[in-house]
Amino acid sequence: MAFVSLKAWRARSAERAEIAARLKRELAQALGLGGADALAVNEIACADPGCPDMETIVLVMRADEPTRGLRVRKPLDAVGAEEIAALVAEDRLSAPSR
Repeated sequence: MAFVSLKAWRARSAERAEIAARLKRELAQALGLGGADALAVNEIACADPGCPDMETIVLVMRADEPTRGLRVRKPLDAVGAEEIAALVAEDRLSAPSR
């Protein structure tokens, strides 16, 4: 097991938090979320066969609707415009009629 300094761990954590915040802003705008809606973006370990080591999970929480979980089988820093467009399309398909 490799030694990771506290300083390096904090720098990596800050970088991941910045990437998550950017992605959250972009997704909130692309999904058309309002002030009463919420969005969570997290990177988790994926143990499924054929899945990368890390994947990104997005929870879309619109007021008066059930929470929807969306998955990108890529790490947080690999999520780009193409993946955001796919998430928006998936959200629209799974949304109750508005």
